[in-house]
Amino acid sequence: TASFGNDLSTLPNFPAEIRAPAGTLPGVSSFQLHFADHDILTPGDAPDVLVAMNPAALKANLADVPRGGEIIVNTDEFAKRAMAKVGYDTSPLDDGTLDAYNVHPVPLTTLTIEALKDFGLSRKEAERSKNMFALGLLSWMYHRPTEGTEAFLRRKFAKKPQIAEANVAAFR
Repeated sequence: TASFGNDLSTLPNFPAEIRAPAGTLPGVSSFQLHFADHDILTPGDAPDVLVAMNPAALKANLADVPRGGEIIVNTDEFAKRAMAKVGYDTSPLDDGTLDAYNVHPVPLTTLTIEALKDFGLSRKEAERSKNMFALGLLSWMYHRPTEGTEAFLRRKFAKKPQIAEANVAAFR
C-alpha cells in the first residue's frame, strides 16, 4: 500500500493486563491499519472493517464499528464456552446483535489449516498463520497488491523457510 503512494498509519493496541486469560475481554489486543489515497492525520477511531478473531474481540470492538460497517467473523471460535467467557448468552451471529452491519462469517481457522495441510505443520503451528489468511482476505477485498507483503514475509522468516512459505500460502 505505501509502496504505491498511499498514506499509511498503524496503531497496535495491547491489553494493560499482562496475563489476562485467553478469550476474555481484558486479554483482547488489536492492530489498527489505516490506508488512504490522501494524508492521514490520525490513526482513526471508526474502522470500515473489523476482523473479529473471537467473541472477545467482537465484543471489545463492536462499538467502534459504524452502522453499515463490515465485520469479518472467525466462526470457528464462536463456541458456547468462548461466548460465555465474555458474557454472550446467545450467539451474536444469530440473535440480531449484528443486523446493522455487513457480516461475513468465515471459518478462518479451518480455511487456514486446510490451506497449510501440505506443509507438515502441527495444527497449532498452522493456526498461527490465520492472521495472514485474514490479511490476504483483506488484500483481496480492497484490491491491494500482494507482492510486497509476500516479500516481507520471506525476509522476516528467512531463517525458517517452511514458516515463511506457510505464511505466504495462508496469505494467498
